Amino acid sequence: MPVAHLTLELRIEHAQSLKDRRQVVRSMKDQLRQGFNISVAEMDEAVTWQSATLGVVAISHSRQYLHGLIDEVERAARRMANELGAELADSFWDYLEG
Repeated sequence: MPVAHLTLELRIEHAQSLKDRRQVVRSMKDQLRQGFNISVAEMDEAVTWQSATLGVVAISHSRQYLHGLIDEVERAARRMANELGAELADSFWDYLEG
């Protein structure tokens, strides 16, 4: 059964505190979970206020479905980041077969 893993690297230039960073990260995680049937987690510790890494995972019987889903999630994440005053600095994804 294929599993898709997407990594989103965010740049949050306007963040002046951990609270600012947390607000952007929490909002993105909640919106992605509500909009898609996926799991989202923060992948790094809050070492710097201006960056964050999110991990997204989805599972399905169809690799083709996962490809389309991950493309949609990536586009939505880019839009959400812009709306929250952040930037999607990088994203990459991979399949795991089990």
